Amino acid sequence: MTLSKQEMPSQNNLLMTEPTLHYGIEKKVMQLFASSGQSSSLEGKMDRQVATLVDDFLGEINANTDIKLDCLVEKFTNSKAPVDPSTFESYFNYLANNVVAHSIHTSSPRFIGHMTSALPSFVGPLAKLMTAMNQNAVKIETAKALSFYEREALAMMHRLIYNFSDNFYTQYIQNSQSTLGILVSGGTVANITALWCARNASLGAKYGFSGVEKEGLAAALDFYGYKGSVIIGSDLMHYSFDKAADFLGIGTHSLIRVSTDCNNRVNIKELRQTVAECRAKKLHIIAIVGIAGTTDSGGVDSLTDIAEIAQDANVHFHVDAAWGGPLIFSEQHRHKLAGIEQADSVTIDGHKQLYLPMGIGMVFLRDPHLAKAIEKQASYTMREGSFDLGKRALEGSRPAMALFLHAGLNLIGLKGYEFLIDEGIRKTQYMAERIRAMPEFELLAEPDINLLIYRYIPESLRGLSSINQLSETDNQLINQWNERLQKNQRQAGRTFISRTTKTTTCFGTEISILALRAVIANPLTTEDDIDAVLNDQIHIARE
Repeated sequence: MTLSKQEMPSQNNLLMTEPTLHYGIEKKVMQLFASSGQSSSLEGKMDRQVATLVDDFLGEINANTDIKLDCLVEKFTNSKAPVDPSTFESYFNYLANNVVAHSIHTSSPRFIGHMTSALPSFVGPLAKLMTAMNQNAVKIETAKALSFYEREALAMMHRLIYNFSDNFYTQYIQNSQSTLGILVSGGTVANITALWCARNASLGAKYGFSGVEKEGLAAALDFYGYKGSVIIGSDLMHYSFDKAADFLGIGTHSLIRVSTDCNNRVNIKELRQTVAECRAKKLHIIAIVGIAGTTDSGGVDSLTDIAEIAQDANVHFHVDAAWGGPLIFSEQHRHKLAGIEQADSVTIDGHKQLYLPMGIGMVFLRDPHLAKAIEKQASYTMREGSFDLGKRALEGSRPAMALFLHAGLNLIGLKGYEFLIDEGIRKTQYMAERIRAMPEFELLAEPDINLLIYRYIPESLRGLSSINQLSETDNQLINQWNERLQKNQRQAGRTFISRTTKTTTCFGTEISILALRAVIANPLTTEDDIDAVLNDQIHIARE
């Protein structure tokens, strides 16, 4: 079959269509990469639209919208990427209506259920600067000045924990052979990194053996005469330690969890006995973990006692202070972390009580040479003797998140952080007092810092609850009631409290208690907001 003359496209049209189309795409794409001077009108328009959306989002007092998850799922079912570039206006409208509109208002003063809070005003401008600079913080060739800037910020935090001499910091702060701290993407990676260092250092090269790093865990345990390896901590250890046990090759069954007392602190007597039993069984203890701020209730272990046990056993002592670590800023509350300065490694999460954005976990090392146990090199980067921060870290690429840490330490300062910590704990005590005074609620543990757990008691069971005579069946009913209450509160979206599970003894039997969990860390949260959250729960329960 042949086309008629009328059906055949002209040669000129063929020659012009493809280059013209290509030029149109090229112009649109290159405009996105143009410097701000060349694209000031477009970038300015984007900035104004984003600023309006940010102001509206941050000004919202409700914790969430009441859209159901199945309705939300229906908005995101397209698996085909657009062929042509979209306009910013159209994409911005899509983003605003479908994502931002139904995102959690973590900055709301009535969102007090998770370890996520409002951010200081300097974060937004610095985020734009960080993105524009696009430094890869793991190597000096892509993060020149930032590498030294990051080491300085980590040294400031290190000094708050360990408080070594001026000479120590002069010697190690900018020494390429030393590592005072490692900045990572979160507390999970920080905990894994600490235990990775501990494993490699304790099973290192010796007498012709190349060490666990090269020979593997089985060969290392055999060489050193061990029958296995374990990590020991309380039964309230964060689930990141399950990941660490998996990552390090010992398996989660080798994560030994010691019981805790009514104050959510590890049982020291049982911990000491567990360590002795492991040594008698020729099990290599990679680390003993102390917790400074349990994730569910904020409990702080007796770090001084754990340090003594670890020193007696010659075992690495790690403190997971992801939540409670910033108590080091408070003169009034720092004593609760007594013993942290004896830890071989400490985890602190910047996105928690340092009020920084997501993606800033830190692990600090007492011995500035410990991280050499995990050091790796590459011919094209991470060279031996260089200042490349990635050679002693897990992640191979990382943004310049140190900008936020350094800025926080300077723009908020020690006294500013002290105020934030003290206020959070003061308002937590206020909430605890209100719960004690309200017949609808039962406080389940005295708060150590600024987390507390409590539960709602249905009216028909308040009499039995007040005289401590609830049966196991009663407690199961209360659990069901509190689960429904928390889910309904979350769905309503006006306020938010999370939930957790605690174990207690009832009539000689261990039972699970479902607890409502409050996190009072938002500087914008007032006593009126706390009252509003509790009253909202009472209102929902009555419905």
